[in-house]
Amino acid sequence: MGQAREVMDRLTAAVTTHADPRTIGELYAPDAVAYTPDEGEIRGRDNIAEYWRQMTDAIPEGSYETVHSYEIGNTAIDEGYFSGRNTGPIQLPSGDTLPPTQKEVRIRGVDLATIDDSGRIVDYRLYFDEMEFLGQLGLLPEEPL
Repeated sequence: MGQAREVMDRLTAAVTTHADPRTIGELYAPDAVAYTPDEGEIRGRDNIAEYWRQMTDAIPEGSYETVHSYEIGNTAIDEGYFSGRNTGPIQLPSGDTLPPTQKEVRIRGVDLATIDDSGRIVDYRLYFDEMEFLGQLGLLPEEPL
């Protein structure tokens, strides 16, 4: 196992154990950039750690099931399922929050983490079907008959 794989595994463990945001932030370089379906481009370690704090607050007992795990050079790639119950508030991009839905979610996703020579993530990309996520939470409008 190389350094990229080890850092990605530490990130997954930190997110699924609701680690302190500083612990998650330390895995990223100060000028790291992350791309997510729900927030778009997020710049800087502190902003990325805040993104993960909001996710882990919304689904505090989330788990991750790996389907595929790769390492290519200084990039680790994971494909798998994130599962959990929404028992915490959901932070919206507008700054507003929604109350917990108490619904279970199971979302397939892919994430890529590229690390620098210091062993910190400089580029992170997360892909999941945001509409599927919102649908499982019961947050989409009813479809007309």
